[in-house]
Amino acid sequence: MTGAEAVLEVLNLTVEFPTRRGVLTAIDNVSMRIAPGEILGVVGESGAGKSITGLAVLGLLEAPGRIAGGEIHVAGRRIDTLSEEQLTKVRGREMGAIFQDPLTALNPLFTIGAQLVETIRLHSSLSKEAARDRALTLLREVGIPAPRERLSQYPHQFSGGMRQRVVIALALAAEPALIIADEPTTALDVSIQAQITALLRRLCKEHRTGVMLVTHDMGVIAETADRVAVMYSGRMVETGRVEDVIHDAQHPYTKGLMAAIPSLHERVETLTQIDGAMPRLNARPEGCAFNPRCPMAGPRCRRENPMLAPAGRNQAACFLHDGGTE
Repeated sequence: MTGAEAVLEVLNLTVEFPTRRGVLTAIDNVSMRIAPGEILGVVGESGAGKSITGLAVLGLLEAPGRIAGGEIHVAGRRIDTLSEEQLTKVRGREMGAIFQDPLTALNPLFTIGAQLVETIRLHSSLSKEAARDRALTLLREVGIPAPRERLSQYPHQFSGGMRQRVVIALALAAEPALIIADEPTTALDVSIQAQITALLRRLCKEHRTGVMLVTHDMGVIAETADRVAVMYSGRMVETGRVEDVIHDAQHPYTKGLMAAIPSLHERVETLTQIDGAMPRLNARPEGCAFNPRCPMAGPRCRRENPMLAPAGRNQAACFLHDGGTE
């Protein structure tokens, strides 16, 4: 896939947070690509760097966070060098966002219709009446019943699942090339989660919109994504097609994540867990960041930091597939 074909291309992204005690590296040399209509699931424990990567792509890093290296291209255009004013024009038009709590994306003082119409008109030359018609079409598309009546209602009059559908409609309003979806189903119950993930998948295929789906839930990844990228302590540790990573994980961390999922077919007394915890940014170990928790770690793992390399049908940052751990 070339850069022109990718809706998102991230090259060697590094994100830093300067502090009084030194510079903390939150994202370390991360690269990824997303094709039109493709959903890339980004998964890992809390603190892995998933959301920070999404915020960096959107240009929404909070100070003192900064992009210290690498490049970000959206729909063939480099955006990490743009000014805030230029980025504001790109957001919405080329990039949409769906966050965990839909109430953070919806203004409680304005009707759903007013917010949709404003977003549509901001990124198009449509008249107010044409924008209202487009808003009705979007609400129908995301499965909102009685959309004409719903346009005049406020966010508090919608259920959590319906609010998230409205947020998806907002994200699609300008037909962006890319959507960053950060834990879009976590605040919803299981049955509504399934509806929202199915809706997101269908709409993205129909609109040819690429999606970066950030989640800690491998079940959501399995149901929704085409490819998966596993992150640990700010680095990419494994990537591949969803079915390959789920059924034939190559990195010890990914294997631990998969083993921790309860089985429907086998009764066990205790669930598998990964011993230890994600290291703090100011306390990363030498070598591979996962080595203190890894049952396969060897001397090389404590000296060197592995890079992504071919591992079966996937790519994994592990010396087990790159010359051994000794």
